[in-house]
Amino acid sequence: MAAAKRQAKEVSRRLLVEAALESLAEKGLGAVSVRDVAMRAGVTQGLIRHHFGSFDALLEAAYRHATERVDQVLEQALDRARGEPQARMDAFLEASFSPAIVDRRLLAAWLGFWGLVRADPRAAAVHAETYAAYRRRIESLLDALARHRGRRVDARAGALGLSAMLDGLWLELCLDPGTFSAEEAVGIARAHVDNLFHAAPAV
Repeated sequence: MAAAKRQAKEVSRRLLVEAALESLAEKGLGAVSVRDVAMRAGVTQGLIRHHFGSFDALLEAAYRHATERVDQVLEQALDRARGEPQARMDAFLEASFSPAIVDRRLLAAWLGFWGLVRADPRAAAVHAETYAAYRRRIESLLDALARHRGRRVDARAGALGLSAMLDGLWLELCLDPGTFSAEEAVGIARAHVDNLFHAAPAV
């Protein structure tokens, strides 16, 4: 009985998180509402407070869920690439512009989240945590590639620059896919990585 209740609770929470993502993507932060999210999830409005405590906490959970979904795409790509540093970097760059991530609905939700980060300290903390983890992943890839190539690089600065480039290319590709292709975006990012190592001193 207890297991069934826990399962039902998790299903309700997941439905609400997905509904919040859909509503945020469609309506934006200024128009998303408790009523709309509850209707999309097929539950009563009271369940939002019951499961999350507040509507803002639900939006924060949706933000974390969206970042975890992106992280899963990247992690699966890295797992398929196995251990060779160049193959892992290539897999990471290609996954960064895969259809699962270059998604205009994801962009629409993300724009809402960025507004939430500016207004809600708890959302800002989620952003800081998830961005730091993303940056550490890039640093690790650069460190491994530096050892493989016998070069010395500032992985932290490299990760900051590469993450900014990936974000900018992703944003433009979502806004206007006719500007350039995902393959071109990968090529630009790969050239940026290569330039980091061309300028780096040998170990």
